[in-house]
Amino acid sequence: MSVTLAQLRSLVAVVDEDGFAQAAARQGLTQSAVSHAVATLEDELGGPLVSRRPTISVTALGSRVLPHARAAIASADGVRAAAAEFHGRTTGLVRLAAAATVSFGLLPTLLATWRRDHPGVDVQLFEGDDDELPLWLEKGIVDAAVLINPDRVHPDAVEVAHDDYRATLRADHPLAGEGMLAAEELVDDPVLVSAGGCAANVLDIFRSVDPDFRPVQEVRDIGALLGMVAADVGITVFPSIGQGMLPRELVMVPITPTRTRSLVFTGPLSRPWSPLVTALRSSLGPAAD
Repeated sequence: MSVTLAQLRSLVAVVDEDGFAQAAARQGLTQSAVSHAVATLEDELGGPLVSRRPTISVTALGSRVLPHARAAIASADGVRAAAAEFHGRTTGLVRLAAAATVSFGLLPTLLATWRRDHPGVDVQLFEGDDDELPLWLEKGIVDAAVLINPDRVHPDAVEVAHDDYRATLRADHPLAGEGMLAAEELVDDPVLVSAGGCAANVLDIFRSVDPDFRPVQEVRDIGALLGMVAADVGITVFPSIGQGMLPRELVMVPITPTRTRSLVFTGPLSRPWSPLVTALRSSLGPAAD
C-alpha cells in the first residue's frame, strides 16, 4: 500500500474547505488534481473517504483515517520545520486556534511579539468555541492554541494572560456607574448569555445567588449578544479581555462573585510540538505551573 502526503493533504483540504474546488484553491492545484489525489487514496484504502453529494461529508472510513492523516501532515511539517531550524531558518506556517474574545483582546499583542522575534513565521488564526480548541489541537487541525482554563497543561505551556467576568450593561443603566456590583443586584434584569464556552461560568455566577436562575436568551454570536445589550434587550456578563469589542453604548463593571480565566498558549499534549510552535513559545516567558 502506497499512501502519499499529497493525497493526505488533498483529503484534509477537501474536508476542511467543504469542497474540491475550494481545496484546490487552498493548495494551488487544479480541481482535477485534487479529485485524482483523493480518488487514488480511496482506491488504496479500499473505500470512499468522503461523500460528494449533496454536500461534502466524511464517511465512516474517512472518520477513521482523518485523524491519522492530520497527524501525518503535522509530523511532516514538523520535520521540515526542524530541518529549517537546524540550518538557521525559522520559517513556515503555524495554525493557531483561539476563542473570539482572546483573538480580539490578546492576539494583537502576541502577533506583534512574534513578528518582532520570528519574522519568518506566519501565524494563521482559527477562531472557535472554548470546548472545540483542545479537540482541534489534538486532532492536528491546528498546531497551537490559546486554551482557556485547560484541564491538563503541557509542561512547556505558558500562561499568557488571565481575566475575569464582568457585568456588561448599557451606559445609561441605573447601575452602570457603580464601582462593583453583586450578582444578586442583577438577577431581576433580563440576562442574556453567550451560548459558547462562557455560558457555564456566567450561569454559575448567577446560580450561586439564585439556584433557580434562568437566562432570558442564549445567543451564539458574540456580535449579536453585544448588539442586543446595546439595544436594551437585556444585560450580560462578559470576559474582561473582550472589553475592546464593546459598542460605545456599553460599559463593564466588576461583579461579585466572579470567575477568572487562565489563558494558556500550548502545543498538543499527544505528539511532539512543531519547532515553529516552540519558537513562538520561547517569546512568551516562563512555563505555566
